[in-house]
Amino acid sequence: MGEAVRYLLSEGELKRKDNSLCFRKDGRNYYIPVEGVKELYCLNEISVNTKLLDFLARNSIVVHFFNYYGNYSGTFFPREKYISGRITVRQAQKYEYERLKVAKAIVEGIGNNIVEVLYNYYKNGNQEIKKNIDTIRYEMIKSIKPLNNIKEVLALEGAIWIQFYDALRKILNKDFEFLKRVKRPPDNPVNAMISLGNTILYTKTITQIYHTHLNQSISFLHEPSDSRFSLALDLSEVFKPIIVFRTILKVVNKKMIKVDKHFDKSLEYCIMNEEGKQIFIKELNMKLEETFKHPKLKRKVSYLTAIKLDALKLVKYVLEDQEFQPFNVKEMI
Repeated sequence: MGEAVRYLLSEGELKRKDNSLCFRKDGRNYYIPVEGVKELYCLNEISVNTKLLDFLARNSIVVHFFNYYGNYSGTFFPREKYISGRITVRQAQKYEYERLKVAKAIVEGIGNNIVEVLYNYYKNGNQEIKKNIDTIRYEMIKSIKPLNNIKEVLALEGAIWIQFYDALRKILNKDFEFLKRVKRPPDNPVNAMISLGNTILYTKTITQIYHTHLNQSISFLHEPSDSRFSLALDLSEVFKPIIVFRTILKVVNKKMIKVDKHFDKSLEYCIMNEEGKQIFIKELNMKLEETFKHPKLKRKVSYLTAIKLDALKLVKYVLEDQEFQPFNVKEMI
């Protein structure tokens, strides 16, 4: 990946030591050179202090914090460098008068990318999912345009995901039972991987948006919220099928992740253990780093870069009224 990312999976203490980061766990120190690090993931209970945060800010390092159960806690940003009152005002105006238009484009993008993921399994012999593909492609996507309000758009988005989850059950290795999507808390290994993958993708999107002048709190599909970066929820949605679910299908069907080896399950909770997270995050990063030749830029770009390009397309829509069309993986093939 062009910008170095570090993941801390164990409990411990993170502090500054001279010009390096020092992670202390189980009585031992592990040093992380700060040069080149742009993003840090604390995926467990990790103690920090203000001296460290000041050091991170001066080195322009973004830090994402998670609790023991893998739930996202928040993000530490260096001092804001990318503030634009002009863009914020225009973005708010677009939300006020053209929210429905952008929301429809996002849902269409979700549907298109889901179809592409499923079609790859259908053409390789899985006939069971044909009905799911046809329902999404010929009924749901075609019904987006005439929708009249945001509630209808959100309802259709939910219906598209339900069709996808139904197809997923017919593709996954039979050791991985998946009855329905359960988020808080995830109740089985598949839901645990979806939650972790979606959250990492969400935080990657937060970081990409941070490097633009967009306001993270003004979103179009999701309701703007005081307690989350709702624009990152919008822009990450179309990438979930391509990045998160392709990763899940790979690690499950190639038996890289195993139910009895890589998960801790309590009465109502299922989380990946440290070994499972290492495998899953490595594969997720490989997918983010995977490149393709961009038809307009005429050069290879990664999927991570594609997320930032979607943010920049939104900037052009906000400032120049250029039509916003989210990432469509079929157009990149």
